[in-house]
Amino acid sequence: ELMTGYTMLRNGGVGNGGQPWVLRWSSRIRLTWLSFTLFVILVFFPLIAHYYLTTIDDADDAGKRIFGPRTGNELCEVKHVQDLCRIRESVSEELLQLEAKRQELNSEIAKLNLKIEACKKSIENAKQDLLQLKNVISQTEHSYKELMAQNQPKLSLPIRLLPDKDDTTFPLPKSNRNCRLHNCFDYSRCPLTSGFPVYVYNSDDFPFGSSLDPLIKQAFEATVRTNVYVTENANIACVYIILVGEMQEPVMPKPTELEQQLHSLPYWRTDGHNHLIINLSRKSETQNFIYNISTGRAMIAQSTFYDAQYRPGFDIVVSPLVHAMSEPNFLEIPPQVPVKRKYLFSFQGEKIESLRSSLQEVRSFEEEIEGNAPADYDDRIITTLKAVQDSKLDFVLVEFTCKNQPKASLPTEWALCGERDDRLELLKLSTFALIITPGDTHLVISAGCTMRLFEALEVGAIPVVLGEQVQLPYNDVIRWNEAALIIPKPRITEVHFLLRSISDNDLLAMRRQGRFLWETYFSTSDNVFSTVLAIIRTRIQIPAAPIREEPAVEIPHRSGKAAGTDPNMADNGDLDLGPVETEPPYASPKYLRNFTLTAMDIYRNWNSAPGPFHLFPYTPFDPVLPSEAKFLGSGTGFRPIGGGAGGSGKEFQAALGGNVPREQFTVVMLTYEREEVLMNSLERLNGLPYLNKVVVVWNSPKLPSEDLLWPDIGVPIMVVRTEKNSLNNRFLPWDEIETEAILSIDDDAHLRHDEIMFGFRVWREARDRIVGFPGRYHAWDIPHQSWLYNSNYSCELSMVLTGAAFFHKYYAYLYSYVMPQAIRDMVDEYINCEDIAMNFLVSHLTRKPPIKVTSRWTFRCPGCPQALSHDDSHFHERHKCINFFVKVYGYMPLLYTQFRVDSVLFKTRLPHDKTKCFKFI
Repeated sequence: ELMTGYTMLRNGGVGNGGQPWVLRWSSRIRLTWLSFTLFVILVFFPLIAHYYLTTIDDADDAGKRIFGPRTGNELCEVKHVQDLCRIRESVSEELLQLEAKRQELNSEIAKLNLKIEACKKSIENAKQDLLQLKNVISQTEHSYKELMAQNQPKLSLPIRLLPDKDDTTFPLPKSNRNCRLHNCFDYSRCPLTSGFPVYVYNSDDFPFGSSLDPLIKQAFEATVRTNVYVTENANIACVYIILVGEMQEPVMPKPTELEQQLHSLPYWRTDGHNHLIINLSRKSETQNFIYNISTGRAMIAQSTFYDAQYRPGFDIVVSPLVHAMSEPNFLEIPPQVPVKRKYLFSFQGEKIESLRSSLQEVRSFEEEIEGNAPADYDDRIITTLKAVQDSKLDFVLVEFTCKNQPKASLPTEWALCGERDDRLELLKLSTFALIITPGDTHLVISAGCTMRLFEALEVGAIPVVLGEQVQLPYNDVIRWNEAALIIPKPRITEVHFLLRSISDNDLLAMRRQGRFLWETYFSTSDNVFSTVLAIIRTRIQIPAAPIREEPAVEIPHRSGKAAGTDPNMADNGDLDLGPVETEPPYASPKYLRNFTLTAMDIYRNWNSAPGPFHLFPYTPFDPVLPSEAKFLGSGTGFRPIGGGAGGSGKEFQAALGGNVPREQFTVVMLTYEREEVLMNSLERLNGLPYLNKVVVVWNSPKLPSEDLLWPDIGVPIMVVRTEKNSLNNRFLPWDEIETEAILSIDDDAHLRHDEIMFGFRVWREARDRIVGFPGRYHAWDIPHQSWLYNSNYSCELSMVLTGAAFFHKYYAYLYSYVMPQAIRDMVDEYINCEDIAMNFLVSHLTRKPPIKVTSRWTFRCPGCPQALSHDDSHFHERHKCINFFVKVYGYMPLLYTQFRVDSVLFKTRLPHDKTKCFKFI
């Protein structure tokens, strides 16, 4: 029945008559009970759980804790509760660690605050100490100036003396023959600070001007226009110059007419004091027409003098003016080697006897032995020289009769034979050239003798002058015994022995010196005129004018781009190459001429003569330099440097070496339209120690880009504009270069700072040499009998490329103003070889090879555009340059060396086959 009732309920109360209301009542009762149960669970269970959870931490002991430790971790048997426990433990540990770190940081902050306070106090103390040091330095400088003022009296320039135009109070000598500077020269017109102004008369303003040789006149006028001493203001002039010869025979004025015209010169002042009469000779037959003219107190410069006419120390014997309007052709000048030539000596000439000499008694050799001096040794000379020629011991050529009509000459003088070209061809084959002085002892020098001397020096035949009474050109300032043999005529029988006994080294030295004298004082009209002025200026002790510097025309450029520092360039590693440079840029001391030493310095140099370059001869050791011109050790060469305590000397890192206490160098960088490469190279110079400034020689006619931003490297960058694209611009003595040391560097050169500093140190120890990095050498090509340029890696070198080299500014003057123009012209023609030319010049002057530093053989930067040196024709042109330069100098001046300077601190890695090539220091 129960089953039946249940079934009926499930079927909706159908069955047994159905009872739907009972079913509905049962459903309501179950829903109510279910709802109540859920309500109790959802409300009371959280409340109970919350109560127990909040009372866990309130229990005092473990026994009273509801969730205290129980055996077997009963509470953590549930998985999610275990996770919560682990998280809680981890968080607790982290909180403890953070708290410990916080306390530690608080402690460190407190310590740092204490240090900050201590640093602040130290800074304040340092500021006070610095202020005290500045005060001490200021007081010391003031005391030093006071001591200097007490020990050195103040000097002021003397008041310029300007004598009256018609000054007649000058004391007269007893005779014009007795004229010397002290009694015939007015020093009041030539103060020490006058600058030696010279006034030159215009010969065309006088009647005799139309009689002058046109070539000599034109050459003289061209020389006057370019001379630094010539002034147009006659009122302030020290010396007045008038050109009177060479004159043309048909229109030559009479002596009385010429004398009247000279005395009528505007500034003659009755006696012609402070005047110089120049009579230049272009031919050997030039006559001495001034001999019969009263020249008063005027000085005379010519090639022919009688002893009654010549006043030593007052008049000047000048060389002939052969190359009047042209430069010498160096290609026609024979080389100085080989030393020995075909003929040991040669002589060609014919003697024209005068009436007086023909009437002189001819004495025998026996009479000479008895002590009676012969009137003329010429007959004995002829006999002796012919005997040497006939002996066949040496090849000699002597001819005492001209094949053609001899040149006109003075009485007792040996006339020249043949044309000039024929005479030069003979001298090119002669080791020595005999010059027989006139038989008339009263004729101290003649135009014929000076012409023979000129031609011998020109082609490298060593002059042998027979007759010690002769007055050679510029003899009071040139040591002729270094370039010629001057032998008394009585020693004619010993001449052959003397010439045979001279060694090859001495022969070459005399030939080189003769070539120098000819190039410097004889070869051109500029040289002759400048030498005459230099002799007068040196006699009256006036310093030379400053050597001309090249004015730098700056190209405006924008600077401000902060230059980065390449770690590969600035990092010296473990290498410490000297004291740290902290001073701002400073210039080398100027060379100041001492006014009292002008005359004394004449004989101090091996050239022994004030040259046409204003006492600026061809040697880097000559102290007679123009004022304000820098030279080797100028102003500082004899300044001592203190060493270490107890005489131990300074350490390598404590000093730069050398004898100049403080010094910087200037970088000269040549560039041509490679802006990106240039900017990179300039940035690599950032932070370079001892750098004074950078002179960028902009060799392109196109100016730099207007928007180009130049780097700021901490020193001035001077961008110089050039007149033309020339590699010679690299060596111009720019006035912006204020240091003696110049680092010539290409715009694509890639050198580290430690390498540059080491090169600078080495140069300071050898200031007369080129010191650089890439080495090259020259070699003799046997099949072609010529010189070759070689850039292969080699143990031997003779050149250092100036694309990365130090040299003295002195050589920039010589390269630009003294070195033969033909060399610079070839550099411009090939746009090449300027570095070879500089090596030739320095080796020629010093007779020393350059110095290579470090093991570098190249210095190009990686990734830079290709340079001109990569062209195939580059090396062919350099071969031609070397051979041409050898012809200009007359010999090969380059010297080989296997010497290389390395720092022992450098860690150089060399191939095995190169380790024995160099000597290391």
